Amino acid sequence: MTTDAQNIIDETFKHLIKTYEPQPVVMDHGEGIYAFDTDGKKYFDFAAGIAVASLGHAHPVVLETINKQAARLMAVQNSYATKEKLAAAKLIVAHSCIDLVYFSNSGTESVEAALKCARKWAHDEKGPQAIEIIAFRNSFHGRTYGSASVTEKFHTQPFFGPYIPGIQWAEFNNLESVRALISKDKTAAVIVEPVQGEGGLAVAEVSFLQGLRDLCTQNNVCLIFDEVQAGFGRLGYLHAYEAFTDAHGTIVEPDIICWAKGMGSGFPVGAMGAKEKFGKAIVVGTHGTTYGGNPLACAVAHTVITTMLKPGFLENVRASAKAFHDGLSEIQRRSNKITAIKGKGLMSGIETTIEIKTLMRALQKNGLMSTQAGKATIRLTPPLIITPAQIHQALQVIERTVAEA
Repeated sequence: MTTDAQNIIDETFKHLIKTYEPQPVVMDHGEGIYAFDTDGKKYFDFAAGIAVASLGHAHPVVLETINKQAARLMAVQNSYATKEKLAAAKLIVAHSCIDLVYFSNSGTESVEAALKCARKWAHDEKGPQAIEIIAFRNSFHGRTYGSASVTEKFHTQPFFGPYIPGIQWAEFNNLESVRALISKDKTAAVIVEPVQGEGGLAVAEVSFLQGLRDLCTQNNVCLIFDEVQAGFGRLGYLHAYEAFTDAHGTIVEPDIICWAKGMGSGFPVGAMGAKEKFGKAIVVGTHGTTYGGNPLACAVAHTVITTMLKPGFLENVRASAKAFHDGLSEIQRRSNKITAIKGKGLMSGIETTIEIKTLMRALQKNGLMSTQAGKATIRLTPPLIITPAQIHQALQVIERTVAEA
């Protein structure tokens, strides 16, 4: 690393509140699936801003949309309709199980909107006692107060208390733990990640999700899927819930979905989608946003989603994901250092006998960026435009790094 890069790092963290440990390089620009630091080094970007850069870096259609829309209209208060907001909402509704859309700026805002929507619905439907929300151990839903209250760190960060009341904790992939907590009178919602992004990339079992659906239906409870990380193509389908089908091809449909990250491919945009029964509980004056649903964000989201819906795009994601998982399995067979392969689709991870920070630094040194998911899982979330050939090249870096570490 050059002296100039070190100076940028040092100066940056003199001026910023330190919420993250600084990386030892300074990122400069990106192109496709690659990122480049200020020293000119090229990386396979298997972090992608934590599953954000779904179309990679500097994708032509995203750049074109930003340039055109920014020159037309970027911001207007939400009481005004815009063509961009309408187009994005109609596209989402047409290609999902939901009926109504609320646009936000981030994943945690989408979760906040979902929790408020579910509690407002439950209050109207059941009464003021129906405030309980069932969340899962090892979950992550965000860092604002509602989201943090249904996140695993609730248990390890008491200094932020008191959190919102009425949160019940169940075990992921353990339906009986939910059955023991759910109440027709008191439970407003169950919130679950189809793949636990910060929980070591644990994947929900289809029977578990179907069981949640059945329990929520039987008890008149709102089922919320947090697809902030797993949604919009990451699992090889437009929506994460579509990746979970039983032997008969039945898909488990949630009542509310939270989206963000890959929805804007790097541009800050998120959304909550709700079935009409639940979405109509939010009325004028009960919720809102300044930036959410702005014309620029909606135009970008429409472009990104339209690109994902083009013939062959999601099929390529599934092919690349298979190539990646097969390749990791081959490395595991040839090495005694990989102990587990985690995740689903292009939301993948590995656990190894190597200390996680050591392995992440070694991967970075060898030209591959990764992130940490949970205590021991290396998370690998490349842009969805990656090809099987590029997957093969990245696998060579991973195998060499694991062997050397």
